Amino acid sequence: MTPLISIAAEQKSAEVTDWAARIGWVVGLLLFVALVYWLMREGWKWRGTLQGDLPELPAAPTDPGEATLTMSGRYHGSTTAGQWLDRIVAHGLGTRSRAELTLTNAGLDVVRPGATDFFVPAAALREARLDKGIAGKVLTEGGLLVVTWEHGDRLIDSGFRSDRAAEHNAWVEALNSMNNTSTTEGAER
Repeated sequence: MTPLISIAAEQKSAEVTDWAARIGWVVGLLLFVALVYWLMREGWKWRGTLQGDLPELPAAPTDPGEATLTMSGRYHGSTTAGQWLDRIVAHGLGTRSRAELTLTNAGLDVVRPGATDFFVPAAALREARLDKGIAGKVLTEGGLLVVTWEHGDRLIDSGFRSDRAAEHNAWVEALNSMNNTSTTEGAER
């Protein structure tokens, strides 16, 4: 054998002799990860407590009328309007989920399997736009449908992404025309 090959063949990792120190480090690391997770969970619950003044979410009416538009996709969360990083977690609004949206003359019905459903009455809808992000989710420009609505004394932005992104423009037009119609009717009264 050549000297280089014999040197390489003789080299190997050192045997672990201090198992107690290794186990101690692993246990310490696991405890640290558990502490960080617990602190994040407590922060989430604290945020929900701070937003406790938000009224209960409205339920869909028994007969909302004929569907104008329907959409299947994902709900990415809600934030304070205009502040895309100020996530609202009260009443389950911070929970991401699949979503089935139905727009009727009565309003916007958001059905979320595994999470709290909610309904936005037509009078509470303020605007819709295409955006690139909402707390915890950033997409390409125009990849997110953001619906602004009023609940209690707050304006809320809710972010949705359709399974077929080409639908977003139709939703923006329909929601904004509903808002213009309800604003015009309110001014005439």
